Amino acid sequence: MVIHKLFAAGMFIACMMMQTGEVNALSWPHDPPVEAKSWVLMDANSGQVLTKQGENKELPPASLTKMMTLYLAFEDIKLGRLNPNDPVQVSQKAWKAGGSRMFIEPRLNPTVDELLHGISTLSGNDASVALAEHIAGTEDGFADRMNIKAGELGLTHSHFVNATGFPAEGHYSSAMDMALLGAALLRDFPDQYKLFSEKSYTYNNITQSNRNRLLWADPRVDGIKTGHTEAAGYCLVSSAQKNNLRLVAAIFGTDSEKSREQQSKLLLTYGFRNFVSLRPAQRNLRRQVEVFQGEEDQMWLVPRHAIWVTVPKGFEKNVSFRLRHPKPLLAPIAKGERVGSIDAILKEKDGSEQVLASVDMLAANDMEQASWIGRQMDSLRLWWRDQQSEEQL
Repeated sequence: MVIHKLFAAGMFIACMMMQTGEVNALSWPHDPPVEAKSWVLMDANSGQVLTKQGENKELPPASLTKMMTLYLAFEDIKLGRLNPNDPVQVSQKAWKAGGSRMFIEPRLNPTVDELLHGISTLSGNDASVALAEHIAGTEDGFADRMNIKAGELGLTHSHFVNATGFPAEGHYSSAMDMALLGAALLRDFPDQYKLFSEKSYTYNNITQSNRNRLLWADPRVDGIKTGHTEAAGYCLVSSAQKNNLRLVAAIFGTDSEKSREQQSKLLLTYGFRNFVSLRPAQRNLRRQVEVFQGEEDQMWLVPRHAIWVTVPKGFEKNVSFRLRHPKPLLAPIAKGERVGSIDAILKEKDGSEQVLASVDMLAANDMEQASWIGRQMDSLRLWWRDQQSEEQL
């Protein structure tokens, strides 16, 4: 169809609001003085990036890797391919994994659910290897799945070699990719996401605390994952919510455990202090547009999904929405077909405009072609309109 040819869907995160690049609005607050190799602060609801630095640097992610390990496990549970109550055989490789551990043993056969706690709360390398082997047969096979999923989620600066984040050649990610992955965990698995707020977990009579100290320092924080190796430095993907604003902060390469906590808190405080998240009602986004060669002359368009827009505080009333679609629109058009997009526009005090974000607009109903006579009448109508436009020029 004509509509499909003019508006091909992009291969990015499904049903997530499209990024529109860096916003250089006059109203945008100055970046905070973060001390790290790279960072990103994102509103998970709108998908907008509020501040960033070195966001696409490909760096060792350390145990932030386990966010992808958990994403795949959560997905398999959701699809019915993995049962949380299933016992897991612990291989010698998993048992002897170094670094942070859950202390699983081959004789105990932990369940999938216990391993999920051991990864999310305790950052267990042994638990990560055991779960990867249980899901894919081998850790290498699981890493292949991690990379396929990274492509599906739009993580363009990530490549995984293992399920743990152990330093390895060709194992890297970026602050932007980890922020996107954190937002995807929130969006796709809201029930399982609760694991990330767990402050401690006991297995085999051994109790260990979550390494994300922000869970104690800030009641708004409910995740997500810490990471540390000598090569990576101290890393953290944190998330917090206040009112409608759901922030995800990804920070790479601070120089201490205390510093990653302080710098992450600085980012989150910057977000909450300077921004608000708006959710316009769908009735305010619906648009009626003119259609030619159809059984009706008008049809309604609706947004693909609920739209969120993040704006600097004090500029809430400066946001408007502008529809973009091919002209003329020609029937037939199927219900649910992408017809165009609607942009969220921030108007500055100097009269300039910034496009904050965009969301697909879909046909609210089927529009069948008119009869032959009706189509000829609309062709004549279009010809007459073109003539009038040329005269005005």
